[in-house]
Amino acid sequence: MSLARTLATARRVLLQLRHDPRTVALIMLVPCVLETLLRLIYTHHRAAFDEAGAPLLAFFPLTTVFLVTSIALLRERVSGTLERLLTTPIGRLELLGGYALSFGLLAAVQATLVSALTLGPLGLRVNGPVVVLVVLAICVAVLGTGLGLLASAFARSEFQVVQFFPVIVIPQLLLCGLLIARQRMPVGLHAISDVLPLSYAVDGMHHLSRQAGTSLALWGDIAIVLAFAAGALLLGAVTLRRRTD
Repeated sequence: MSLARTLATARRVLLQLRHDPRTVALIMLVPCVLETLLRLIYTHHRAAFDEAGAPLLAFFPLTTVFLVTSIALLRERVSGTLERLLTTPIGRLELLGGYALSFGLLAAVQATLVSALTLGPLGLRVNGPVVVLVVLAICVAVLGTGLGLLASAFARSEFQVVQFFPVIVIPQLLLCGLLIARQRMPVGLHAISDVLPLSYAVDGMHHLSRQAGTSLALWGDIAIVLAFAAGALLLGAVTLRRRTD
């Protein structure tokens, strides 16, 4: 795997995004708007906002980055750009690594922005280190990049990308512990939640919102989220097709 080719791909994608302000706005602003809306909903229920605000810092970036990343790579394949690129010395993992690096960078900026808004003007209160919360939010956004790249490898159209969204993202929302503690779920559902990456992100966010300091369990949650992101990227490279028939 060539670092130079990976960086060249990342640079190309970032230059393309510079000319697509709507996509950049979607990545950067939508999570901020959603967190602000949540704060307004819980205007008179501050404790409820403190309970839900941190876990949603994991969910909102995951959804937006997933959609944008998967559609962007799908367009490359539909337009024939991907087929032309794969006739050059660049490998599939280098190509997806460049996408992951570029969108991961945007995801890091997004997570930092929405965390600063939520912890600052919106007044979210957490007991754990703020820096670790931002790091976890960035890791989840990178996970969204990996899942989006994996989904794009199987989709034949943008409509199919949207179809993958409820399959990949919504079950994680229902089972991650955001709506009900995972320990209170039926045994079967709890077992399913154990293999979903968002569960560990939400566990980490709950730890940071409720407990001071960090723990091995928290760092384990972060490591698992990153492992899922890397696994999704590798699977995407294995299953990536040159073009959509």
